[in-house]
Amino acid sequence: MRAMQIQPMPIPGLIDPVPVPREVTPRADGRVDLIGLSRKQITAVFEQAGLDAKAAKLRAKQVFHWLYHRGVTEFEAMTDIAKTMRPWLAERFVIGRPEVVEAQVSNDGTRKWLLRTADNHDFEMVFIPDATRGTLCVSSQVGCTLNCRFCHTGTMRLVRNLTPGEIVGQVMLARDVLGEWPRGSMAGLDFDDTEDDEASDYTPDGRLLTNIVMMGMGEPLYNFDHVRDALKVVMDGDGLALSKRRITLSTSGVVPMMARAGEEIGVNLAVSLHAVTKDVRDEIVPINRKYGIDELLQACADYPGASNARRITFEYVMLKDKNDRDSDAHELVRLIKQYGLPAKVNLIPFNPWPGAPYECSAPERIKSFAKIVFDAGISAPVRTPRGRDIDAACGQLKTAAERKSRAEVDRLLEEKQAALG
Repeated sequence: MRAMQIQPMPIPGLIDPVPVPREVTPRADGRVDLIGLSRKQITAVFEQAGLDAKAAKLRAKQVFHWLYHRGVTEFEAMTDIAKTMRPWLAERFVIGRPEVVEAQVSNDGTRKWLLRTADNHDFEMVFIPDATRGTLCVSSQVGCTLNCRFCHTGTMRLVRNLTPGEIVGQVMLARDVLGEWPRGSMAGLDFDDTEDDEASDYTPDGRLLTNIVMMGMGEPLYNFDHVRDALKVVMDGDGLALSKRRITLSTSGVVPMMARAGEEIGVNLAVSLHAVTKDVRDEIVPINRKYGIDELLQACADYPGASNARRITFEYVMLKDKNDRDSDAHELVRLIKQYGLPAKVNLIPFNPWPGAPYECSAPERIKSFAKIVFDAGISAPVRTPRGRDIDAACGQLKTAAERKSRAEVDRLLEEKQAALG
């Protein structure tokens, strides 16, 4: 179709569908969800919808600002876009958010959401508030393919990768809930046909959501392209503007993708190590059979940007009589020093789940392990479990979704029995 200026008041039922980018989950109503798209991608879909190149670029700049800097969910709220243009946008596009199936709040303030995609797949995200920061734990896949034996999420089958929009949408939803979108001088005003989108005098202030960790459901490096594109949107200075130093990507050890992650994303790296011998890591982190410990640690040593100021974090779950001996701690120190790694070690008390094959190490054993690592000059904090009462702790992001499904089945059975008398 020849590029042209579309009439601003479309006739329902006569709208040519906009081609859906492959990164976007198709919607039943045919509209394209803009969340997760970059400025360049928004420009492209606007051109495909019929705007000429100049108009598409201008509108994309305006819409990008409203989507990611101001967090609006309706085109009608975009007050620097002509009134006659807003219905044209609303007919063809949507500003989406993940559907919230269930929201829970822990006794310690941790929040967990069970979310649903447009094609009816469930996944979870968690927000962990702290005294000096607030961390959003973001999922990258529905389910997981790695089968780590200590992780309940790893017992799920992999359903599919999340799209950039479904990843960015988690951050958008968290900001919605936390009330962290700016309120500037443009709020409530109507500029009608003005093309000036620099009229705001908003100045950012303190936020509750300060950090993002790609540590929810899934292995981020097995969904590399979508994770990269989503995090670029999150880091864009004209949008969500979260510094790469406040974002951490966690991997179980997909070695071939680690260098690309450093070069193309550049965020902090966390590695789910969890063991220091081949036999034990083969058992609890099966990807070790493909990419062994030495290969993994060499990839860490080669990770772009790693330094004492940007240390690599090693996640180490404490499993009773499995990986928690003093000899394991000494070997961990040896390996880190052998590869000259700027590192810290997060010691994670195992969070049990029904049917789990392991138990958590005793507090005294964890303390002894931490002391050995710390005395070697390596930071080794013991992570305080958060959100255990709502199954939001590390490794538990399957339980609530399954419980929800069982509860729905039980409710339907009770209703059926009541109806039968």
